[in-house]
Amino acid sequence: MRYRRRLRSRIVISFGLFGMALTALFALAVIGLRGTLEDQLINASLQDGVNKFLDFKREHPEEGAQFPFSAVTALIVSERKFANVPFAWQKYGTGVYDIREPDEHGRERPYKLAVRKEADLWAFYRYDVAKEELGERQLVTALVAAVLVFSLLAFLLGYWSARRVMRPVADLAERLRAFKNGAPAEDLASHYANDEVGELAAALDDYRSRLTEMVERDREFNADVSHELRTPLAVIATTVELLLAAPNQSEKTRDRLKRIERASRQSTELTEALLLLSRRQREAPSDGETTDVVRVAEQVVEVNRTHLANKPVEVVLEVDGPLEVVAPSSVVAVALTNLVGNAFKYTPSGEVRVRIGDGKVVVEDSGPGIKIEDAERLFERGYRGEGATGKGAGLGLAIVRRLCELYDWKVSLRPRPQGGAAATLDFRLRRG
Repeated sequence: MRYRRRLRSRIVISFGLFGMALTALFALAVIGLRGTLEDQLINASLQDGVNKFLDFKREHPEEGAQFPFSAVTALIVSERKFANVPFAWQKYGTGVYDIREPDEHGRERPYKLAVRKEADLWAFYRYDVAKEELGERQLVTALVAAVLVFSLLAFLLGYWSARRVMRPVADLAERLRAFKNGAPAEDLASHYANDEVGELAAALDDYRSRLTEMVERDREFNADVSHELRTPLAVIATTVELLLAAPNQSEKTRDRLKRIERASRQSTELTEALLLLSRRQREAPSDGETTDVVRVAEQVVEVNRTHLANKPVEVVLEVDGPLEVVAPSSVVAVALTNLVGNAFKYTPSGEVRVRIGDGKVVVEDSGPGIKIEDAERLFERGYRGEGATGKGAGLGLAIVRRLCELYDWKVSLRPRPQGGAAATLDFRLRRG
């Protein structure tokens, strides 16, 4: 079915079917016209011949009078000899009939029989049409061959036309694929004539230009914001560190300073992750930072405990074994923060379990859960499920998905049969 959907194949099939239909209709018209004209001609000739034959016998009743026949067998009888008429002919009235009778070799042959019956004389005129039937069969054979030949020519013409018509389009598609493979972008319209393909190439050039400008503007904005935020965040972190080191701080003040420190660290990690996303680059495995996922998970759980407030929720951290990934700790922290933070926020009571092992982190909660049809859509930018509360913008999981695409990880959500939801962050590379 894929072949039939291609524009080139549609052109070829259209040409072929059009040529075949046109040739077949022409052949049918020729056969029908030939048969009609032949029947009319033979019938008229026979009727005229039998009329003349009967008139001749009236004028020359003597036995020796010879009527000039062609390839015709004639019989005439008077009222006293009507019994001599062949039995099969007796039923026919005046007119022309198609009959089949055995010849001298016992084989059936086709004939035309012209009959003229009057009160005193009956005249019969039999004409052998075997040659005409043979000619008709040969004509049909020739026309069938002509239909096949012209259909083949139509398909060849369609194939040639399709190749000629689609060559610029295929070339345009190849140039677009070259851009995807890393070739430097260049104007497409300059390679094509000022025709429909040239107009399409010009439109694509304009679209690429506007899209590139928009992407660059967005990337520069994200990079500039991320870069400029580093300085105030560093100032906040340093100030908080100095205040925590100062003596005579009350326990309440120290708790508040620690919250500021955690928020500052979380903001710094998010800023670094967004900077990586804006640049669309990742650390190479040879020189990249290696992160202890267990340590980061412990920090994320502690930082996000504020979302629990006084809710009766038990937090369980299970570690089946060590897990390290080649990625900045800020990236791992941002990904886990969104998954763990959502579990804490949307679980009114019960349990949140974070399991680490087998190359992945699984966050399970006993909250209201999610619908199966929302499981994938929750990773879309700006989408929030029906049970979502609070003032979130629906961007957290979208950021996690983008980070996973950058590092070839996999993130997924699913409802749990016993209630709640489970989020899985699989650090095993998707690429072979």
